[in-house]
Amino acid sequence: MNTCESTLQNYGPLVGRILIALIFLFAGFGKVTGFEGTVGYIASKGLPLPQLAAIVAIVVELGGGLALVLGWRARWAAAVLFIFAAATALFFHNFWAVPPDQAQNQMIHFMKNISMMGGLLFVVVHGSGAFSVDRSK
Repeated sequence: MNTCESTLQNYGPLVGRILIALIFLFAGFGKVTGFEGTVGYIASKGLPLPQLAAIVAIVVELGGGLALVLGWRARWAAAVLFIFAAATALFFHNFWAVPPDQAQNQMIHFMKNISMMGGLLFVVVHGSGAFSVDRSK
């Protein structure tokens, strides 16, 4: 294996984990700073226990995002975030059930979640890579 391939194989998973985690970390932080708005949005979708759901979302996004960045139990973190992304796609980006003027925007968000699920599935299958807490054990 040449140096470029070795470098990519060592650093690629770290960079990939960070890039996937960023959206969850920013979203989780946004939910903390805008908690009441988050609760209101969850309630507007007709979901039960919106305050509890907001807290769960914050824990999943911040906890899962940090675990992914660190590579700590990365497969489990990615699996939880995979399920979370699927649920949010179905409940919050249901482009098939919104007015036509909102459909394209919601479809883009839905597909974003599907794409994130692809990256998360890759971590579930292949693990965290060389530079991770998991690997250092």
